[in-house]
Amino acid sequence: MYVFLHILKVIVIIVLILFVVTFGVYIFNLDMKLTAAIYPWLQKHYDKIDRDQHL
Repeated sequence: MYVFLHILKVIVIIVLILFVVTFGVYIFNLDMKLTAAIYPWLQKHYDKIDRDQHL
């Protein structure tokens, strides 16, 4: 029984930590800030790709 409660406690702590981290990302809009930071690199990469211009 003690092992089960210990595992359950660890799982609850991990879930709470993940919730706090994802909540912080949501509140501070960190996903879009990261996207804006790497967008110039992505744009350079995708501008170099040859495309088929036939319609």
